[in-house]
Amino acid sequence: MLKAKDIMRANVLSVTKDSPIQNAVDILVENGITGLPVVDIEMKLVGIISEKDVLKLLYNLGTNEGYVEDYMTRCVVSFDVENNLIEICESLIENGFRRVPILSDGKLVGIISRRDIIFYIQKHNCREKTAIM
Repeated sequence: MLKAKDIMRANVLSVTKDSPIQNAVDILVENGITGLPVVDIEMKLVGIISEKDVLKLLYNLGTNEGYVEDYMTRCVVSFDVENNLIEICESLIENGFRRVPILSDGKLVGIISRRDIIFYIQKHNCREKTAIM
């Protein structure tokens, strides 16, 4: 049975809630990613800032002021490194988000995106659900 730790990407880019929002936007654009976990000093997850959240900036054309906490989503679905990959797949299918943070002992250690799962399935020629269980 595959677990989150088996396919997650480690060394995840993240920001803190007191980071300037423009820094978060720059990281998203420069790295071609769609979201960033927001962590505290102990790497505990406190939110996520996504492209969807950043679109709120469009309401204030001409300004890029404020901090990540002004725009971030606070209620974040996350999974533990030991969670079954099927649970993560189901969550990504049922919800509108593109990625989920992966935690160990409550601290951010990785991230899994829809794309990561698709690449895994393609790479390993998993044609059936049972192949990733």
